Amino acid sequence: MSFDIKNKVALVTGANRGIGKAIAESFIGHGAKKVYLAVRDLESTNDLVARYGEIVVPLYVDLTVPESIESLAKTASDVDIVVNNAGVLKLADPLSDNVEEALNFELTVNTFGLIRMANAFVPVLEKSGGGAFVQLNSVASIKNFAGFTTYSASKAAAYSITQGLRDQVADKGIDVLSVHPGPIATDMAREAGMEEMGEPTSVVAEALVTSLNAGDFHVFPDSMAQQFWGAYQGYATNFTEADLAEV
Repeated sequence: MSFDIKNKVALVTGANRGIGKAIAESFIGHGAKKVYLAVRDLESTNDLVARYGEIVVPLYVDLTVPESIESLAKTASDVDIVVNNAGVLKLADPLSDNVEEALNFELTVNTFGLIRMANAFVPVLEKSGGGAFVQLNSVASIKNFAGFTTYSASKAAAYSITQGLRDQVADKGIDVLSVHPGPIATDMAREAGMEEMGEPTSVVAEALVTSLNAGDFHVFPDSMAQQFWGAYQGYATNFTEADLAEV
């Protein structure tokens, strides 16, 4: 299905910086009627509020606190599109002393956060007649990198859940998108030592809008991600996106 952001109400988690902020601004630039900025620190959205006024509405959410997600869904009950962008990274390889701590932390936000957001907002979208649910995954969801082992594992789990969600809501008029950036110029990239490789956050935001219009499921926005997509597309088309029940 095709989804046009113009005159729609959007919600973006982690919208105060990085990719989330770029997505919120891109949505506004493409004519969104309202954008909920779902963040842990409401004051961190002050610059967006000053720039866009009543078009943006900051709301509190913490993906580690299920009650805050439930409250968010009750307040933002008029959404047409939900972008679950918020995520965390804790550097750990398989033999790190902190590997279990890192994996637990990343699963809590990156994986269980997705599950909680989907369970809270799919009923909202369905009640309004459909819409879109977007999950920010990563190229690390299809290729593990040793220094980011636990992050890759959490994103691989999130990617798998995103596929299941797509199938689950296919008959509800809800588009599901799985976004897989490579290195992007964000605070997370700097923490990972990949800042110099990073492309602008706007690359992800604009690719997302284009893919919404096109009705895509996979979004590989930047140049490194496109290299992944070139190798992965055949498998994705024939297996991940295919209805194997018909084979």
